[in-house]
Amino acid sequence: MKKAILYCLPLLFSGLCSCKDKPQSNIIIVHPPVAARQQKPQAIGDGTHSDNISWVGSRYTVKVSTKCDTSLPLASDGAAKYYDNRVNISILRSDGTSFFNRTFTKSDFKPYTDDNYYKDGALIGIVFDKVEGESLKFAVSVGNPDKTTDEFVPLELSVSHLGGVSIAKVETESD
Repeated sequence: MKKAILYCLPLLFSGLCSCKDKPQSNIIIVHPPVAARQQKPQAIGDGTHSDNISWVGSRYTVKVSTKCDTSLPLASDGAAKYYDNRVNISILRSDGTSFFNRTFTKSDFKPYTDDNYYKDGALIGIVFDKVEGESLKFAVSVGNPDKTTDEFVPLELSVSHLGGVSIAKVETESD
């Protein structure tokens, strides 16, 4: 029994020593914040839409193709960067020949937008709207590239039956 107590004494001693409080340090180590990673610019375009229409006595196909263009200056909503778009309008006759084919960028609409929408905004898109007399009407949006907002300048692009293009700012009720 005495041998058992002698063998247990070193264990008891080491147990008591390990329970002793360790010295506390008043030094607080703070790691510097990790800078937010720069996100890659987002694409807001890339889509094609076609409409078959009757216009000035014939059948036509109106095709509008939107494509993000990495070579254009970036647009921004203040928090993120976006690639701007190029939009191609192609009007084909019923036999497949081209009546009209032109690609637009935001710079085509500069005279109709204010500096903020032009500087930071993007050509959000162009959509075929309607046939009106001898013209085809397209709705154009230049503004904030964030899809969750509705901050844009509404414009109207007209293509005449002779292939001429005109652009006008759409007057809204708040203007």
